Amino acid sequence: MAKITFHGVGIKALSACVPSEIVYNKDLGYLIPEEEIEKTISNIGIEQRRIAAPDVTASDLCFKAARRLMEDNQIAPESIDVLLFMSQTADYRIPATSCLLQQRLGLPRETLCFDISLGCSGYLFALSTAFAYASMQGINRVLLLDGETFSKIVNRRDKVDWPLYGDAGTATLIEKGDYGDSTFMLYTDGSGENTLKIHAGMRNPITPDSCVEREQEEGNIRNDLEVFMDGMDVFNFAISKVPKSIKLLLKETDKTIDDVDYLVFHQANRFMMDFFVKKLKISPDRVPYCISKYGNTSSASVPLTVSSELSGQLDGSHTVVMSAFGAGLSWGATIMQMRDCKVSPVIEY
Repeated sequence: MAKITFHGVGIKALSACVPSEIVYNKDLGYLIPEEEIEKTISNIGIEQRRIAAPDVTASDLCFKAARRLMEDNQIAPESIDVLLFMSQTADYRIPATSCLLQQRLGLPRETLCFDISLGCSGYLFALSTAFAYASMQGINRVLLLDGETFSKIVNRRDKVDWPLYGDAGTATLIEKGDYGDSTFMLYTDGSGENTLKIHAGMRNPITPDSCVEREQEEGNIRNDLEVFMDGMDVFNFAISKVPKSIKLLLKETDKTIDDVDYLVFHQANRFMMDFFVKKLKISPDRVPYCISKYGNTSSASVPLTVSSELSGQLDGSHTVVMSAFGAGLSWGATIMQMRDCKVSPVIEY
């Protein structure tokens, strides 16, 4: 476990962008027996998702979100000192997508830019990195762009994964200010590498055979360039780790669950999040959900939830806990003061 505390750094503004195309899980009769569709929707809590067009990438969605954030908050490009791009669906293997976004957004050449890749927990790990840079002398503003287009790496005939994932891009502005303390507690367990994985890559070199679709476990279809997830392993991992990590975070920061104004979870599935709420004994009205309309947007889900559900509600000072978990295995939680945070409404691409 890494426990990291920052002082005088916080989130100034946040925005999100989703594709305009909506797909409905009620239309999955080709994949799931008609008599099971409603039960599936009820269990995972996902009625619809946003799917990016073939020529739209995660960086396109993040670019739109960043432009909206900068316009809504009169942020000059030259005031950005660091640009971080968090994604598992980058534009290219080389070069880093952050470099492309620096040019598109008109940021100065002095801007420090690099990419971060992690699982659905990635926003918290990237946010801690952004806070670390913003804490340094000579750095005043960090722009964190987090976006995923999992629809491009999930097979549409994979009945475990396809009903879950949607696409989104987000932008978060971090800067110095009167924010008090923010604490992150982050964890990793690489023994769970096979729980959620794309098999082909450097370790298993890509060949023509990697592109061949095959029937996998329980009739799911995918090739070796597409995501595999062991849903039961992920479920067991999450319910065993997430509530404990939040309880420990609160204990380490001398807080109780009653001190938390909002608890924002990674939007994995509704059944799982409802379990967390009951385990932590927090009022459901303090736990925002956007999973029904956007699905699981991987690492982008935490900032997307804030943008979707808390726009206009973070004036003044609020104690916010964020929690996420995913591939790696990796998980974590953070508690911070969000003070007069400008949250732009979700826009479409």
